[in-house]
Amino acid sequence: MAPQLHALNSPFDCILIDLDDTLYPAEAGISQGTKKNIDEFLAIKCDISAERASSLRVELFQKYGSSLAGLIALGYDVNPDEYHSYVHGRLPYDRIMPDPHLAQLLNSIHQPKILFTNSDRRHVTRALARLGIEEECFSQIICFETMNPHFFVETKDANISTEVILKPSMKAVEIAVQLAGFDPYQMLFLDDSERNIAMGKAEGLHTVLVGKRIKTKDADYAIDNIHDLSLDLPEIWSMSKDHKERNIDKESIRKSDLDAMIRPPTPIEA
Repeated sequence: MAPQLHALNSPFDCILIDLDDTLYPAEAGISQGTKKNIDEFLAIKCDISAERASSLRVELFQKYGSSLAGLIALGYDVNPDEYHSYVHGRLPYDRIMPDPHLAQLLNSIHQPKILFTNSDRRHVTRALARLGIEEECFSQIICFETMNPHFFVETKDANISTEVILKPSMKAVEIAVQLAGFDPYQMLFLDDSERNIAMGKAEGLHTVLVGKRIKTKDADYAIDNIHDLSLDLPEIWSMSKDHKERNIDKESIRKSDLDAMIRPPTPIEA
C-alpha cells in the first residue's frame, strides 16, 4: 500500500495517467483487439483486402497519428462515433479484470489525477467499470471528445476544422496541460507509449514509461506496471531526498540573506 503522506510534500502537483495498457496490463489483449477491429474497419471502408488493411493501419498511424486521422485526411467520409463504435464496440472487455489494489493505489494519491487518453468517452466508461475504478477518482477525464469538440458541433460551416488531435501530437499534450491548470514542470505523466512520453517530455512533464523495464531517453522513470508506482516513485507521496536537499539549500540561502538584513550594524570604532 502506498504511503499516506500529504501531497504538499511531493514535487508533483498533478498526475496525468493514460488508460489503455497503463491502468491495466497489455496482456489483457485490448490493444490487439483494437488493431484487429481497425483492420476490419479499414477493409470495409476502403474496400481492400485484410492484408492490405493491416499494412494501411501502420502507414496511417506513422503518418497521421491514428487510422481515424488518416482516413479523414485522405478524404474519407468517416464519423468519429461510427469509427469508435466499430473499433471499441467489439472489444473483449471481459478480459479487463477488476483491480481493487489499483483502486486503493489511486485513492492514496492526493494530488489531482487526470485521465488522459485518446479513446472515446464510452470506452473510458466501460474500461474503468471493468477495473472497478470510479470515474470520480479522477478530477478530469481528457479523451477524444475533449480534444476534438469540433467534431460534435452542429454547423453548416464548410470551413470547420477536420483535424484530429490525439497523442502523440504536441497539441494534445498542450490541451492536457492547459486543462490541468498546473505548471508542466510540476506534473507527472504516465503512459505506455514511447512516442507519447517523448511529447510529454518536450512539454516539460516528468515522465513515466509504463510496461517497460528500460528507460528511454525521454522517460524519467520506467516501471513494469502501475502497481510498482509506490515502490519506484515514492516521491508522489513524499518529497524525494534530492528535492528535500534542494529545498533545504534554498531555505538556508533565504535565511542567510534574512539574517544579513536584520543583523544589527557593527559599531564604528572611534
